[in-house]
Amino acid sequence: MTHVGLPLRRREDTRFLTGAARYLDDFDPEGALQLAFVRSPHAHARLGTIDVEAARAAPGVSAVVTGAALEGSIQALPAGSLEDGVVADCGHPVLARDKVRYVGEAVAAVAARTRAEAEDAAELVVCDYEPLPPLLDVRRDPAVPPLLHEESGDDLVRWTRSRGDVEGAFAAADRVVSGSFRIPRLVAAPIEPRGAIAEYDEATDLLTVRCSAQEPHRPLAQLGHVLGRDRERLRLVVPDVGGAFGSKGAVAPEIAVAAVLAIDLSCPVKWAEDRLENFLAAYQGRGLEADVELAVSADGRMLALRAHLYSDVGAYLYPTTAVSPHTTAMLLTGAYVIPAAEVELVGVATSKVPTGPYRGAGRPEAAYIIERTVDLAARELGIDPVELRRRNLVPRDAFPYETALGWVYDSGDYERCLETVLGLVHAESWDAERETAQGEGRLVGAGVAMALERCGGLWESAKLEISAEGQVVVRTGSSPHGQGHETAFAQIAADELGVEPDDVEVRWGDSAEVPAGTGTFASRSIAMGGSAVVEAAASVRELGRPVAAQLLETAAEEIGWHEGRFVVSEDPTRSVTLREVAAAAGGLEANARFESDLLFSSGAYAAVVEINEATGALHVLRLAAADDAGRIVNPLLAEGQVVGGSVQGLGQCLVEEAVYDESGQLRTASFADYSLLTAVEVPPISSGFVEIPTPLNPLGAKGIGEGGAIGVPAAVGNAVADALATRGVAGLDPPFTEEKLWRALHEEE
Repeated sequence: MTHVGLPLRRREDTRFLTGAARYLDDFDPEGALQLAFVRSPHAHARLGTIDVEAARAAPGVSAVVTGAALEGSIQALPAGSLEDGVVADCGHPVLARDKVRYVGEAVAAVAARTRAEAEDAAELVVCDYEPLPPLLDVRRDPAVPPLLHEESGDDLVRWTRSRGDVEGAFAAADRVVSGSFRIPRLVAAPIEPRGAIAEYDEATDLLTVRCSAQEPHRPLAQLGHVLGRDRERLRLVVPDVGGAFGSKGAVAPEIAVAAVLAIDLSCPVKWAEDRLENFLAAYQGRGLEADVELAVSADGRMLALRAHLYSDVGAYLYPTTAVSPHTTAMLLTGAYVIPAAEVELVGVATSKVPTGPYRGAGRPEAAYIIERTVDLAARELGIDPVELRRRNLVPRDAFPYETALGWVYDSGDYERCLETVLGLVHAESWDAERETAQGEGRLVGAGVAMALERCGGLWESAKLEISAEGQVVVRTGSSPHGQGHETAFAQIAADELGVEPDDVEVRWGDSAEVPAGTGTFASRSIAMGGSAVVEAAASVRELGRPVAAQLLETAAEEIGWHEGRFVVSEDPTRSVTLREVAAAAGGLEANARFESDLLFSSGAYAAVVEINEATGALHVLRLAAADDAGRIVNPLLAEGQVVGGSVQGLGQCLVEEAVYDESGQLRTASFADYSLLTAVEVPPISSGFVEIPTPLNPLGAKGIGEGGAIGVPAAVGNAVADALATRGVAGLDPPFTEEKLWRALHEEE
């Protein structure tokens, strides 16, 4: 390998930085109608008559549709499923019928010549609402009226698992440490909000939908379900995407409306979401409360874990809503040898926009819960938190390791990650820093956390072509939205084919051109998509072997592959390149589908913080990360993922929270109220890699995209608790705002 492992700059940045990239809103088909939505102002209400006559008569309006008008011709989004759990049939409706269940839920849509005309007409739609009490508490009795879903009840997700002798372990424990934690909802806030353009060709009965999404495959399947259209009559095209962070993994109901109208009106229909709509109606992340008990021995051995999780799933279920809380539940034993565990998960309906995957998708919640609990145990036992972790980490010689909850960790060296991050953050100076700070009246704390990232799994595809003229084209089922796929996949293909990365063209995003795939999420693209490229390249080489034998006038079994050339095994001086073989063959091409069990990246994170006791202001002095993502294809891109994920994790710690008031109104519905970190607030971040290859794919690669978002909240949470402990204050949950910290420090005064 000559290119894999090199920190090559992202070649796609040229078009992004020069303005040549084309996002959804850069496309304007001739004659396209613009779509605007009428959205509920109530968090919970019965929906009566909807008067659309004035809107239909407004200038430029071509159509106004309601849920009643679509009944019978369209279905709700699929609700998803859990193999070993119960998921209610409460998929998100395309337009509300009978009831609205969160502020911002779409009840009608207007298509007009311009966006302004559509929005003006939408204001003329008159809806009859009968307000009902909002349901906001996940710990309420879900069987007591009022209910959001009278037919199914409001426990939309249920999952339990118990393995090992949990009762016996708790009975034998010297200490039982308990904690309750709350992880707030977050807004994904991608630079580019959601959107779609739908076009229908009546002659071929082909519906083409261009949308801002994480890949074409899941939206295609979900839209096909909603519309009742076969894959052959539906094409999904994903252009350049301005970020997603998980929020564009499921098709938006609004896209289905655009598709229906494009068919009915026989003209293109465009919906480009504005920022207010994105805050109100795009699914949010996190939103979890947990009660946890950890049984430990006097010498610090972890014996068993018991947990009850309450997930705020929102008003409906998207196909991926149940994924995040289930991932949290399955990862609660973290990086530790905990022989027995019992976890109960309930996903409760609330009068809020639904939740779904957001960078980390359940892993940050699990890390926060178990890592905060480990620190509580360390304090209870009087053992150094780092030492307690060392005593309980899964040892390197135990892999593959099956946890008490049933997932199999494929590879890792958790202790090496921990020791690496301690060096990066200068842990040897912590005691002196605390002592100096106390003498100066400052509160300084330090914290560490292990991070596990479920990644990979399922399958991914690739198609590789070498034309007779020598052009190399890789078509991948993975799609980029900021990760650098074009560069990394070109590096992989170049090494497998004996060419330069600049000679490889990477194509993605169009379901009519790329092979069917699973998509881009859960840090799976390099491990799964990259491995599919490796296997497609191997197939191309195999196809070229007999051709090379003819060119070299020898038997095919005498042909080997060495440093990018076909060579005669007994005389390596006789060789031909793959391009020469492709020219002789009139071109070569091969498809590959790569499958794998789940992979588990790991890492350790550490933070040092200072709290201003007079104001409550929290400053993260330094942050460090040590990640094991297996083999690193491009260290520059990998470090970018670590830093980006860490900054998002810091945002969750310091300033981000989707806040709903007692009436169910989102009080953080714009960037005036929902804060994101700026560069000024980001501390120095040190990162290092511990490369323990996985045996489950030919690259040895795992995932790296979410490690920072997983490890940082737990590490900072432990550091804050460490600082507060010097004043006898119990730990808090994020976000660690100035007001929250000040009140905690001064509430007894």
